[in-house]
Amino acid sequence: MYSSKSSYVLGFHGLDEEVGKKVLNGEDELRHSNNSYDWFGNGVYFWENSEERARQFVEQARTRSGSAINKPFVIGAIIDLGTCLDLLDQKWLDFIRLAYDDMMLGLKDAGDKEPPTNSSFGVNDFDFKKRELDCAVIRYAVQLAEVEENIKFDSVRAAFWEGDELYPNAGFRTHNHIQLSVINPDCIKGIFLPRKKVSI
Repeated sequence: MYSSKSSYVLGFHGLDEEVGKKVLNGEDELRHSNNSYDWFGNGVYFWENSEERARQFVEQARTRSGSAINKPFVIGAIIDLGTCLDLLDQKWLDFIRLAYDDMMLGLKDAGDKEPPTNSSFGVNDFDFKKRELDCAVIRYAVQLAEVEENIKFDSVRAAFWEGDELYPNAGFRTHNHIQLSVINPDCIKGIFLPRKKVSI
């Protein structure tokens, strides 16, 4: 009953400038990411209310081997979360735990190989950003909700504590953020070029 979010949020997405301008001009669409390590499974990913975090991400992505980013660029989106698998809501945290247990039981019963794990992309990745287990659990949960509960999720949302301590013994991290994954593209109500602050 309370899974449908009643307000819009702003999301920011980092990408190559040429692609971003095509999206802004209606010549292209934002595409679902469907890597096995995506934190939320399939969807279009956004940083909620954080243009700067989207900019940092795309600038880092440009330095990776084989990157398709020539010139980092950020676009904004007006997003209706719709029916949201919101991991800031205890109901859905409990549901994810049940989905994990069910998935693991299914793997065991089928005699399948070991489940995927969360791991690092390299020696400096202390946050285990290669989230193959989380991705598998979210994908399973989305399917389970549709089959068992007749709930079709439009989006997924969660908070992440990421990075180094902001200061000694801090409970905050340098890259804390709220991440969104939009499953239903109709929930993206508009795309915009973020404005620079205007001084009066």
